[in-house]
Amino acid sequence: MKTQNSIQMNRFPSWILSTLFILFSCSTEEDVAPKEDEIIPEVPELGIDVAYLPVVVHVVHLGEDIGHGTNLSDARILRQIEILNEDFRRKANTRGFNNHPDGADSKIEFVLAKTDPDGNPTNGINRIDQNKINVPSLGYNQNHYAQYAYWNSSQYINIWTTPLPESAICLALGISSAPDTDLPGTELLLIPGPNDKEGILINHFHFGESDIDCHARYGRTLTHEMGHYLGLLHTWAGNDCENNDYCEDTPAVDQPVYNIAFVGCKGETAQVNNYMTWSDDQLMNMFTHDQMDRMHYVLKNHKGRNALLSSPGIR
Repeated sequence: MKTQNSIQMNRFPSWILSTLFILFSCSTEEDVAPKEDEIIPEVPELGIDVAYLPVVVHVVHLGEDIGHGTNLSDARILRQIEILNEDFRRKANTRGFNNHPDGADSKIEFVLAKTDPDGNPTNGINRIDQNKINVPSLGYNQNHYAQYAYWNSSQYINIWTTPLPESAICLALGISSAPDTDLPGTELLLIPGPNDKEGILINHFHFGESDIDCHARYGRTLTHEMGHYLGLLHTWAGNDCENNDYCEDTPAVDQPVYNIAFVGCKGETAQVNNYMTWSDDQLMNMFTHDQMDRMHYVLKNHKGRNALLSSPGIR
């Protein structure tokens, strides 16, 4: 979960406090994770120019009309998906463009689902009035919000916009599950239990663009969390100069990267504009080639993530 350092603990319900100290990305794999003794056959190269991945946005709201409060407008949701693609595709003339020699177009795009799990047409936006469904409190995690709505994670990337209180602005931003693979550093992600759900939570205040008084107001929280969902670590990983994030073209650092450049482990300047840092949204504009390769490896070799490529949700 992405948080800020100064948390006023008495302003949050206990079920939120129980997870505010988790720093990003716990991975869950309820229906697609391989068991320890399961052998997944080799997956061939993607063989496509661009990987299109279907997403469903579950808008968990407090009963407001569409476009008000926690019930985000269609336009804001569409703009967030547009921002996500601008960032992952390094699109010119957008905030997601950079001219850094290590900057990469990831060749990954996200599409709001066109077909729901029952085969019916959908716009990929699923609205749920939280007040009309009584569910047990499981903490601020995917398992809790999946009780309101959950689509098979081998066919859709579940994204929940969460109706946190205004006091959570700039404190609780987002959290994501991550894939369990044989990539080095996977143990640094929070790997799922056997019955956990998959998906991404985004505080509704930080979903899309807004004018909130916070460094995270340009939609980069989802970009960052989607990086975790596809297997990326923070650039400092486990605060270890030796192993770091296992991407050679992200300068090795042994501490979190915010907005101020500093000299890292090998005398290189920290990459403050990388999406996998904790820099301000206005500074972030870069995935590197090695980060792209790591995400592509996940799409080729992780059973659940690979299945997304042929999901009926994108047709």
